[in-house]
Amino acid sequence: MNSTNKNTTELLSKLSIDRSKTPEANGLSTTKVTILVLTAALAGAGVSYLLTPQTINSSSNLTSANSTPSPIANKPDLQAAPKPTSNNSAVLNASGYITARRMATVSAEVMGLIKSVEVEEGMDVQENQILARLDDTLAKVSLQQAQAQTQSALARVDSLSASLEEAQRQYRRAQENKYSSEVEKTQAVTNLATAKANFAGANSDLAAIRFETQRRTELVDDHIIRAPFNGVVTVKNAQPGEIVAPSSAGGGFTRTGICTIVDMTSLEIEVDVNEAFIGRVSPQQVVKAQLDAYPDWEIPASVIAIIPTADRGKATVRVRIQIDTTDERILPDMGVKVAFY
Repeated sequence: MNSTNKNTTELLSKLSIDRSKTPEANGLSTTKVTILVLTAALAGAGVSYLLTPQTINSSSNLTSANSTPSPIANKPDLQAAPKPTSNNSAVLNASGYITARRMATVSAEVMGLIKSVEVEEGMDVQENQILARLDDTLAKVSLQQAQAQTQSALARVDSLSASLEEAQRQYRRAQENKYSSEVEKTQAVTNLATAKANFAGANSDLAAIRFETQRRTELVDDHIIRAPFNGVVTVKNAQPGEIVAPSSAGGGFTRTGICTIVDMTSLEIEVDVNEAFIGRVSPQQVVKAQLDAYPDWEIPASVIAIIPTADRGKATVRVRIQIDTTDERILPDMGVKVAFY
């Protein structure tokens, strides 16, 4: 039994390998190769991470450099605005002018010589205030003549009224007197009818004369030029001694107007919006306006109406904008920029 175990031990000892005497293999070991591979992989991942953003930026810059500007953006007359990013962003920008809905160049209804002009530029005037006076000498003479004719017509009416009363008395006597002949009765009837006709004609003439007197009174009043509404005088067109006429006549020495009055409470904004962007505008839309004279002053406003017609030559649509504040700095024909929200 012992011999068998001994043999077994010897056989096992022969099969064991003495690692201390094993020669080193030529080249790198498997462990070192694995470490080198992992190190290279990590280094490559780091380099890729650092280079990737630069590549993206380079591509973006290249695309931006090679892109061609939009033809619409190069046109100055198109009023494009940035796309809205919130409810408070402007959807469209435009420019226009301050205009007055009530503005009048006041003239006379008759042709005449200007005696006096009682207003100056910048003066506030009230409705029916006298602006100028024309020479009304001939008009007053005509009025006095009509008044005299009225008095004559009144006297004639009084005379014919007395004749009518006498004719009525004669008619009653002829009818009541038993001894009156048929001729007397017929004559009394004729005289009464004639008196009534003359009296009615005199009344008609009196009414006509009174209408003529009223017309000539109005003609005299037409020589006084009055303000049609409350406003401010912006232009003084005539001076005393010049001729004014409702229509141009007599060459350059004839004026067609005395002065221009503007109602400052009727000021509003008019802008021309490119028809390509008119869909961004709607009535009652909120608008912010800035005068060219006061660029830091933001004026609240709102859209009144979109004029339902387009300008074929400019390809624009006119928009009326109401100014929601009153200020003396806002003047007619001022330039203004607006933003639609």
